[in-house]
Amino acid sequence: MPTARTYHHGNLREALLKAALGLVRKAGPQGFTLREAARRAGVSHNAPYRHFKSRDELLAEVAAEGFERLTKFMEQSAAQGASPLERFQLSGRGYVRFALQYPEHFAVMFDHPGLAQASAHCGEASGQAFMALLGYVRDCQEVGALPAGDPQMLALMAWSVVHGVSKLAVSGHLPFSSQGDVLEFAASLISTLGTGMTRSAATGAPEQTL
Repeated sequence: MPTARTYHHGNLREALLKAALGLVRKAGPQGFTLREAARRAGVSHNAPYRHFKSRDELLAEVAAEGFERLTKFMEQSAAQGASPLERFQLSGRGYVRFALQYPEHFAVMFDHPGLAQASAHCGEASGQAFMALLGYVRDCQEVGALPAGDPQMLALMAWSVVHGVSKLAVSGHLPFSSQGDVLEFAASLISTLGTGMTRSAATGAPEQTL
């Protein structure tokens, strides 16, 4: 009976999120419908509407979950640092590690525009991830490890670097055979970025902008 299929899962919301991730892996963030997510979750086509009004609402929740995990990865990685600069650099490594471990979330978060604007939860989670990075930048500025000025510009620069590495790695465009090699490359690049910023702070060079 349709009613029985609707309640086939003890946690319908989680079943739909899992189904969406499977479909993203197969066809990308825009390559499926809410009806297909319901079919993959093993519930009636009307069941998803108990939680999500559209496919985009479902994807926004996937993205929110991704941003929350990203923040945790950055914070857990940064916690291993002994100085503000080390924590700043390690947060970038955590970003890349997240992308490698959760490529479907990563794709939804950044390859399906407008989700943060469409969902308050997604927007909040996205903002918290960026604020975590911004906090590491400000901590470095307080001890003179990064240049003074607008911390958001420095955070955007750092984000651009780690996101670029993550995107290339997830899409298979980096010439490395293992995730460990990717992380080592990312750490080297992030260290170079931090060194360049540190020299700028020490020499009083003009503030870098995007």
